[in-house]
Amino acid sequence: MKYFSTNHQSPEVDFKQATINGQAPDKGLYFPERIPTISKELIENITQYSNEEIAYQVMKPYVGDTIPELELRRIVEETINFDIPLVKVTDAIYSLELYHGPTLAFKDIGARFMSRCLGYFVKQSDLNLGKKKKVTVLVATSGDTGGAVANGFYEVEGVEVVILYPSGKVSSVQEKQLTTLGKNIHALEIAGTFDDCQQMVKQAFIDEDLKQKLFLTSANSINVARWLPQQLYYFFAYKLWADKHKPPVISVPSGNFGNICAGILAHQSGLPVQHFIAACNANDVVPNYMQSQQYVPKNAVATISNAMDVGNPSNFIRILEIFHHQFTDLAAIFSSCSISEDHTKSTLQTIYKNYHYLLDPHGAVGFKALDQYLQSHPDQKGIVLETAHPVKFYDAVEPLIGELVPIPVSIQHQLTLQKNSIKMEAQSEMLNSFLLKLSGS
Repeated sequence: MKYFSTNHQSPEVDFKQATINGQAPDKGLYFPERIPTISKELIENITQYSNEEIAYQVMKPYVGDTIPELELRRIVEETINFDIPLVKVTDAIYSLELYHGPTLAFKDIGARFMSRCLGYFVKQSDLNLGKKKKVTVLVATSGDTGGAVANGFYEVEGVEVVILYPSGKVSSVQEKQLTTLGKNIHALEIAGTFDDCQQMVKQAFIDEDLKQKLFLTSANSINVARWLPQQLYYFFAYKLWADKHKPPVISVPSGNFGNICAGILAHQSGLPVQHFIAACNANDVVPNYMQSQQYVPKNAVATISNAMDVGNPSNFIRILEIFHHQFTDLAAIFSSCSISEDHTKSTLQTIYKNYHYLLDPHGAVGFKALDQYLQSHPDQKGIVLETAHPVKFYDAVEPLIGELVPIPVSIQHQLTLQKNSIKMEAQSEMLNSFLLKLSGS
């Protein structure tokens, strides 16, 4: 499998090089030269396959021969070794709980897969780091990516991780998860928005001086090794879906659009899905695009569903690429809507009161969007992706429900640790200076 840049000005590369590069040299995103077709036998008999075998079959075509079979099987087994249950909430809506991993968020899957792939590549003698000695993983986060990447790469030999996050715009739990590990994990607290953080990362990747002195790669969903494995839980959801003759509508809380893009890719590979809903908060660039066919980035607006506070989602270009930039084809399977802050809060409250199911703010956005869609499609049923545990946003959730959110045992100790971050202005020069100092250059 080869990968081309969405800007079409860079050479094609294999999975290994795309993972190591992160972003293409021409500033585009890597995209597979073809979308593999999953065998009908697997789809029709999916309940008879283990999740590990499903994961291997899905990822193998994308990885190609860059990772041996036994090593890839080990990687996928370690990536998905936690529960991903499908829970009934109402008669028409089910919740796919993606928060049972180590950092209580859906990004654990992508971060664990990427860290293990990159760890494998670093160990190979032909990586040719030269005098650079180490790989520096550079990532911007609006919330959950930071913790997942920090956990996934913690103590991975030969890898330094630098995480940029917007000061005061991630939850207290999210902040603890990305600032308390130490060792090879470095947290930069940026005076700005997520879009500022993302822009600083993008600028670093095209800086010629840094490219000469550092071996940089990204762990955002722009990296194919972070993005592609997010397909897996869509297959796992279908495995658990009772009515195989009537595929589900799937509502995905969407910020940078890597998650829903992976789901659409799975569908294009042969996974049965009725319709995809990109559920957005006040950051409504894509809902506006679906109305006007004009893509107009905006400054990010802060909401209680902060991981979706993105004003210029990077991965939407990949969604357009899947459909060869044909709007009619996209609109046939995909829609997007913006859910207000008031509706987010009232949905969270109502579902907890009436159904005793606690959503996090992102899940509440997805739930409301799905409920609205099903009201005009009463013969259908759907799945909302519950992308994070409510405790990660207890600051917002507890005042709404009037109760304390139980803290999972797995993170109780981490919440007692001291935050350790480096405050920085949203200036590329300051980031570059930090990176060079970290590498000893």
